[in-house]
Amino acid sequence: MFREMRRIKQLLSAEDTTAVMNRCTNGILACLGDEDYPYAVPLSYVYHNNKIYFHSAKAGHKIDAILKNPKVSFAVVDEDTIVGKEYTTYFRSVVAFGTARNVEGEEWVEGFKALVEKYSGDLPEDAKHKEIMGCTNSLILAIDVDHITGKEAIEFVNAKKKGL
Repeated sequence: MFREMRRIKQLLSAEDTTAVMNRCTNGILACLGDEDYPYAVPLSYVYHNNKIYFHSAKAGHKIDAILKNPKVSFAVVDEDTIVGKEYTTYFRSVVAFGTARNVEGEEWVEGFKALVEKYSGDLPEDAKHKEIMGCTNSLILAIDVDHITGKEAIEFVNAKKKGL
């Protein structure tokens, strides 16, 4: 169902793909927007239990698009260093495909906790708990990941082979 990566030597391992998802702090959600135009929006997220969680207002373009068609893709860029003399960039990125949905109950709490921990992990536990329990004006959504791949520049692949 999903295409195999053309440059298979540049495919990140599952472990490295997860590391990129955990390391990055923002990504681009792509969905089908108004009049079937692609709609891509940057957002903060957390990768937790093989799902991508993010928060959202209860109404707006993003929610309308997800309600219309919950199939989405999500991309993060971990590395993008311009190498002018080679007319290229040394990059590392991940693309995920899945189905977005609103979460409720215990999963809402778990997703929100994971987001708060990622972005405010250094705050006292009582402050984090108060933030989670006091937030009723936003949704927590999850992307149930159907397919995820990471890719990196061949230069990074070659450096790993050399032990650099």
